[in-house]
Amino acid sequence: MGEVLGKVLVVDDDEVIRQLIAVNLTLEGFDVEQATDGQDCLERVLDVMPDVITLDVMMPHLDGWVTATRLRTDEETRHIRVVLITARAQDDDKRRGLGIGVDAYLTKPFDPAELIRIVRDLAAMGPERKRV
Repeated sequence: MGEVLGKVLVVDDDEVIRQLIAVNLTLEGFDVEQATDGQDCLERVLDVMPDVITLDVMMPHLDGWVTATRLRTDEETRHIRVVLITARAQDDDKRRGLGIGVDAYLTKPFDPAELIRIVRDLAAMGPERKRV
């Protein structure tokens, strides 16, 4: 097996979508961990310390908006790259995500090849964030 491209935490309450993302990223060479919702993500993120988090927006317990905001306001996690993946495709939703400071916004249904490209590019950028 080749070199690991980075570690990704896949966060989605839908097991089928979570597995689809995880399998595609694993086949591409990423080390993938999974979380079932925003609360699970926040409880596991410091143990996992991923390079990239793929984060669904519409989830129970803590949605992706709140989770992304908490990741960005915590000194220990603010450097982690975040990709919001959501069926919410309105311009206001995209602006909200960018306002929180997410690194990419992908709408469902998405092309797995596009997701892989985005995650690969973000993982290759390393931990230095250009915006805070």
